[in-house]
Amino acid sequence: MTTAHITATYEATRIDAAFKALSSAPRREILRILGESTPDAGKSCCAPDEVCGCKLSEHLGLAASTISHHMTVLRDAGLVDARKDGWWVYYTLRRDTLAAVKEELSNL
Repeated sequence: MTTAHITATYEATRIDAAFKALSSAPRREILRILGESTPDAGKSCCAPDEVCGCKLSEHLGLAASTISHHMTVLRDAGLVDARKDGWWVYYTLRRDTLAAVKEELSNL
């Protein structure tokens, strides 16, 4: 098996995982929230373009454990990155993976 074949197989698996992750309405809403995130004036908890898991829970009206499950699926699919700081986890959108998914869809 060549390196190019291994890379192509890895990318196909990653795209498949992203499509599966996108099959859930709450996960699509999470990605929309992350995509629209902007720094709040006077906010000291998050860096620009990231959202705390507790804010996602508040916004979506879902339990923290449910948010955690959705975020695990999104992280495993490569659609988000996570940064832990003490008790809090901050999430950012992986625009490169989202662009690859968009490109894959446009090729259909």
